[in-house]
Amino acid sequence: MTSTSQRITIDVNTKWAWFARSPLYVIVSALSGVSVSFAPLFLYWSGKGTFFPGHERVIVPLCFAVIYLVPSFYLIVVQAVAKDLRRLSNE
Repeated sequence: MTSTSQRITIDVNTKWAWFARSPLYVIVSALSGVSVSFAPLFLYWSGKGTFFPGHERVIVPLCFAVIYLVPSFYLIVVQAVAKDLRRLSNE
């Protein structure tokens, strides 16, 4: 069985290149691990009343924001890359 590979080069917008090199990217990358593992756990603990009791009005919206907003950043990046790939395949 032989497999063929192709090399694809995508020009990245300067806005995304700047963001990938900035310290903000490190924060978003760190939050991606939190959004998958710890935010749902903190949400569960807040529901039971064992994680900062009395502060549920702050903790619960923050958990939902981390769970939903961090992956949306990656969806935006994927859409930009997929758009460039489709443009390249149509040329």
